[in-house]
Amino acid sequence: MDRLRALEIFVKVVARGSFARAAEALDTSPANVTRYMNELESHLSTRLLNRSSRKLSLTESGEALYERGKSILDDVAEAEALASSASLQPRGRLRLNAPVSFGILHLAPLWPQFMQRHPGVELDVSLTDRVVDLVEEGYDLAIRISRAGPATHVARKLATSQNIVCAAPAYLRRHGRPKVPTDLSRHTCVGYSYSATADEWHLLDGTGQMHAVKVRCAMHANNGDTVRAAALAGAGITWQPTFLIADDLRQGRLVPLLPGYRMPDIDVLALYPSRRYLSAKVRVMVDFLAEALSGTPPWDRLPPTAG
Repeated sequence: MDRLRALEIFVKVVARGSFARAAEALDTSPANVTRYMNELESHLSTRLLNRSSRKLSLTESGEALYERGKSILDDVAEAEALASSASLQPRGRLRLNAPVSFGILHLAPLWPQFMQRHPGVELDVSLTDRVVDLVEEGYDLAIRISRAGPATHVARKLATSQNIVCAAPAYLRRHGRPKVPTDLSRHTCVGYSYSATADEWHLLDGTGQMHAVKVRCAMHANNGDTVRAAALAGAGITWQPTFLIADDLRQGRLVPLLPGYRMPDIDVLALYPSRRYLSAKVRVMVDFLAEALSGTPPWDRLPPTAG
């Protein structure tokens, strides 16, 4: 059995919804499609499709094979094009992962422009704040907000965001302002669950010296929007990146604290698995995002802080 041909037929059957339509699209006979499907299921020792007189549906194994199969066929097509032509055109499905808040606020407005430039690329965008495994979960590219990318992947810096310790005016009227980092330990705080330093906040002074302070968080959340909402309601002091709270700082809904101290900046990174060559669809996406986020990003165009 030609396994690559069998995979191509399987993917086409699922996409077209029937053996007959898949056979027509592949310029072969329905009997040949049936033979390949039977051989593929026999080879894998599992059923991939539930067949009825009216429709086809994927089994759990079929769903897994279909998702990876589409990516494999795209990679094969690009590899063939790379070998035969120096002017490779980006095409196929691009699976991209990004953090929820950043993806909604700053990436979603860019997708229509990217799709217009590269109509051959099909975007499949997944938003989650947890760190995904690119290889195991089948992603071509991930956008991470981090101080360092993992050594196992290639990382390209797209932009930088400041982290700001802040609180709502209502909280400050009730509890006053911290003047030095150690004062934070006497305040109620709201924490971000995925923070690498947990409830120990690190701030740099004007000389570059690091100050670490253990804070008491009355609430944790694994999403920045939730942390922001709690801070806006006066629940406590928090820190958040400017890509999320820049407008709140501009409008005075959140007040920056601890003048003379700052938290380390974080980078917006494009991560992709290290391979011998970078696929055209990933390359054009990384270049597009680097161009779109070049210079001073809009979220860091802030007025001077009053202190």
